[in-house]
Amino acid sequence: MAAAHDDASWNFAHGHLEVSANRHFLVHADGAPFFWLGDTAWELFHRLNLNEAELYLENRRAKGFTIIQAVCLAEHGGLVEPNAYGHTPLIENDPARPDVRAEGDYWSHVDAIILIAEQKGLYVGLLPTWGDKVTKGWGEGPEVFTPVNALAYGRFLGTRYRESPNIIWILGGDRNEEGKRLIWEAMADGLQDGDGGRKLIGYHPQGGSSSSSFFQDAPWLAFNMLQSGHSQRDEPNYRAIERDYHLEPVKPCVDGEPRYEDHPIGFNPENGWFDDYDVRQAAYWALFSGAFGHTYGCHDVWQFYSPGRAPISHTRTPWQEAVDLPGASQMIHARRLMLSRPFLSRIPDQSLIGSGQGEGAGHARATRSDDGSYAFIYLPTGRPVSADLARLSGMTTNAWWYDPRTGESTTIGRLATSGQRQFTPPSSGRGRDWVLVLDDASHYFPAPGTVDAE
Repeated sequence: MAAAHDDASWNFAHGHLEVSANRHFLVHADGAPFFWLGDTAWELFHRLNLNEAELYLENRRAKGFTIIQAVCLAEHGGLVEPNAYGHTPLIENDPARPDVRAEGDYWSHVDAIILIAEQKGLYVGLLPTWGDKVTKGWGEGPEVFTPVNALAYGRFLGTRYRESPNIIWILGGDRNEEGKRLIWEAMADGLQDGDGGRKLIGYHPQGGSSSSSFFQDAPWLAFNMLQSGHSQRDEPNYRAIERDYHLEPVKPCVDGEPRYEDHPIGFNPENGWFDDYDVRQAAYWALFSGAFGHTYGCHDVWQFYSPGRAPISHTRTPWQEAVDLPGASQMIHARRLMLSRPFLSRIPDQSLIGSGQGEGAGHARATRSDDGSYAFIYLPTGRPVSADLARLSGMTTNAWWYDPRTGESTTIGRLATSGQRQFTPPSSGRGRDWVLVLDDASHYFPAPGTVDAE
């Protein structure tokens, strides 16, 4: 298996993506692990010009993101409001008739952005449509899809991007199945007809839901995606990940839309705003519960808010500033930590925690290698924890503190690998989260977060 790395441009040298042999991860064709570090850029194709898109994608590449989640038929005015160059995607709002009549049409713009992403080593989690075009619900709609035109539209997209190596399809778009199963299945069939079944397909549900609730047995669904959403602080997304991790048939799982940085809590500014701690907590809770990666999001960025554009749900920061909020810069530390140890052997294991598991904001989560060569315990509020070193292999254990704010590691020392041992983090309180790293000393792992570059 190829070594873990920290260079996004490395991705495409190792072949197409597929599900790992143990069904819990995504890997390249040569077995190298793929770490999904996503950003929600839902309105990317619809609202940005090429120069703006390049600036955004370069910012995300530099911050270590590996996949950008964006929508072809966007939620807000996506059918009738022209893109930055004056084009709309469909003729008479008919998904069977994509508008490719004009030079520099809407789809040429999508092509160009996908190519820029590829050149930067980034995958695109490509949603054919936002879900309101299938089930209007609370959105703008209109409902324009039928099983017949969904098949045709899926085939158009699959064929158009058949040779693009950086596409992962994501159906849904903030909607559950809700009686529209035939439409979504037809769209999946069309995508696979068009691209020859080369690309993975997931499904993005509405808040508080997972694709496992309605498509778990669908053969086209390669991995499960949940949306833990934006309703409250300390939303226990680890419960949904834990549930999906243990389902049959086994499929990889990921939180595809957790609480966004700079989003009003519960959509109400009077409750305050989610910050970098909130997004870190969601990421480490999900990863340590068995997720194969994680999606970050920023409320200002997904809609590419800028002065002069109507804000959605109390947006307050121009996207050009919001791309550099602290949470976005800190996500790379989660990626580096996970890839600094054998990634594909990792399993969730709460039995590592003897005491101090806690509830609510301070709930601790643990993960380890299935051979006991290393273990991580996430402590969201820096509370002391008792760890069962007997769950590790070897005679001695190297212990470290890893700071998810900075990516810095501090050695605790070498300990005998036996029994329960109490660990007290360097600091405590809200926003003072830490990861306890425990290594079998005989493996000579580098400092946590140290990743090979190729």
